[in-house]
Amino acid sequence: MALRPARRVIDLQIPMYTRRTFANLLAVSALAAKPTPGGVTMGAQTYSLRDRDAGKAILALKELKIDTVEMWSGHAEPFSGRVDREEVRKWRLSVPLSHFTDIRKKFNDNGITIHAYNYSFREDFTDPEIARGFEFATALGATVITASSNVSTAKKVDPFAKKAKIRVGMHNHSRIVANEFATPENFLAAMNGMSKYICINLDIGHFTAANFDAVDFLNKWHKRIVTLHIKDRRKNQGPNVVFGEGDTPIKATLQWLKTNKSQIPANIEYEYKGEDTLAEMKRCIEFMRKAVA
Repeated sequence: MALRPARRVIDLQIPMYTRRTFANLLAVSALAAKPTPGGVTMGAQTYSLRDRDAGKAILALKELKIDTVEMWSGHAEPFSGRVDREEVRKWRLSVPLSHFTDIRKKFNDNGITIHAYNYSFREDFTDPEIARGFEFATALGATVITASSNVSTAKKVDPFAKKAKIRVGMHNHSRIVANEFATPENFLAAMNGMSKYICINLDIGHFTAANFDAVDFLNKWHKRIVTLHIKDRRKNQGPNVVFGEGDTPIKATLQWLKTNKSQIPANIEYEYKGEDTLAEMKRCIEFMRKAVA
């Protein structure tokens, strides 16, 4: 997943919560995601719907019959165009948590559970900014944070993750550069000496493009993998392509989840170029359903 500023956020216009309303929200967030036939939980990273705001993303998810998501921060943070880093930090430290509980309610009211929130801790994050990420995730009802982070940042994040009891899945890309997640060794280095809350968000497309075996890694490290990003890429830093046209072992990955009765969410992350996002997302879902049958 590319790092880029957010575009728009949903205008919820929801009234102040009563104690009963808040209790109802807690109950809704506890609902487990509905697995597909075959027992595999298929969802989406809402970055797939980055061409629309959160309100329109909800409508698309309902049409796609997707009821569990990993929320892209761009559907929660109100930034667009060139963003001043200090402006972002100031907003994060001052925004009321009702902003996130409102978003959560809107998704829940439409039958969609936010199981993870994408909040990418980087080296320039202050301790208060790190802490706020866990508050945002809790307000959204998420039990996991995913992060396009630095390897060295794991040590800084770990105490906050332990305190919040929220697992952080470090997200990999394909470029092999110092202090970024791409190789198996990068993940192991980040988890070494850390608590059980420092985990893995394995992007099987990027892992394949970097010439690593996603199924083998899943088999070895599934207990520390909290989410999967499903996309298709070709080896040797190849491009994102239509599902089934690349080298990524999508079918083998989904079959592994099915065989092992794993509840690791398999989240579509639509990144290849198509003319119509909704049509391409439907194509991705159909491919995955046939693969797991």
